[in-house]
Amino acid sequence: MSKPIRIIGAGLAGSEAAWQCARRSVAVQLFEMRPLRSTPAHQTANFAELVCSNSLKSDTENTAPWLLKEEMRRAGSLLMEIAAATAVPAGHALAVDRERFAEAATSAIEGEPLIEIVREEVTAIDENDPITIIATGPLTSDALTREILRLSGSEQLYFYDSISPIVEADSIDMSRVYMAARYDKGSADYINCPMTKEEYDRFLDALIEAHSVDAKDWENLNYFESCLPIEEIARRGRDTLRFGPMKPVGLRDPRTGQMPYAVVQLRQENLRADSYNLVGFQNHLKFGEQARILRLIPGLENAKFLRYGQIHRNTYINGPALLCETLQMKQHPNVLFAGQISGVEGYVESIATGLLAGMQAAALVRDAPIAPPRATAFGALVNYICHADGKNFQPANITFDLLQPLDEATRRRIRDKKQRHTMVCQRALGELEGWLKLQRTTPQETVY
Repeated sequence: MSKPIRIIGAGLAGSEAAWQCARRSVAVQLFEMRPLRSTPAHQTANFAELVCSNSLKSDTENTAPWLLKEEMRRAGSLLMEIAAATAVPAGHALAVDRERFAEAATSAIEGEPLIEIVREEVTAIDENDPITIIATGPLTSDALTREILRLSGSEQLYFYDSISPIVEADSIDMSRVYMAARYDKGSADYINCPMTKEEYDRFLDALIEAHSVDAKDWENLNYFESCLPIEEIARRGRDTLRFGPMKPVGLRDPRTGQMPYAVVQLRQENLRADSYNLVGFQNHLKFGEQARILRLIPGLENAKFLRYGQIHRNTYINGPALLCETLQMKQHPNVLFAGQISGVEGYVESIATGLLAGMQAAALVRDAPIAPPRATAFGALVNYICHADGKNFQPANITFDLLQPLDEATRRRIRDKKQRHTMVCQRALGELEGWLKLQRTTPQETVY
């Protein structure tokens, strides 16, 4: 009888992968080095801990993030089920109480008999036996990174990612802010801190002149473009923040009937609503500088910070050179990758690749894995990971640009973008059902 599948890392991808193996009656050893060894970003020893924001992006029907989540729901994702149970108000987005989310994920994984939890650091990989899923995420330890480099025979890739600050709810001056969701989508779930031009200019000048954390000599600060620190955005022009994370469009102040010059949005962190994170305000500033500058935001003059913004290095492999569309290594098919280390960016994308890797590893135990259809969001992600330009490869979020377009005749006939997006999503979900039927074989006896 086969050895248990080894899954390294109990983050979003590893937890989902373990669950998918177990529900297919395949035994798993799930390795997690925390709490024996922590990382620069994690705060607990729980599985599936969200270390940056608490948002799993838009859940508006027929958007690309919604499609990926919907495919996961239909495929039986554990973490999507937990996200629904621990959701907090966030307008049209799906956001969760991060503590309850991680606690529920940990409880579910610990309660699954087919998953053996091993709390130790893995530093060596046997590429031949047993089947192994590497889901150590962007904060992979140095020792395991060296082992991955040995397997891949390629250079390490990485970019720098940042974490947004969190403030205590009671420290927000509610007389200076208002509740609203952009374009009134959903309920008024966000706290909005409006700025006049004078307030914005004062904030911007202080931000540009602020002292960032010093980079070490060996660090080359290679930021991920879709998650730039606010001070980097500010240095690109005086209006870049107003057209980015501080965009006021669609956020009319109900007290004045006017749209502010700029706005800072705060999103609820947990179900108790006792803390809020500053949306899009990831940064690399020294803590003292953050306290001084962020208190220039209207309503945050006396803010108490539960967590300051931080920066950390994210590790990922060159997927196009190393992986095939079942997330197996081309040279070592018993080794699969999932999560951000595989070349995707974002919580939802990490869970999705974990789900896929778990399904493919379980299939590998008994049969040959089948890649998801190209027209699905699943297929779009793995297609990008495996076929993007390897010379300039950078992790990607799910977007309609990655999804297979409609044929040219249909695009000419259907001019409305929303209607085209709806058709793309309907086609994806239709093809998903056919692929899922191929995965739903009759359960066999447990594989140990």
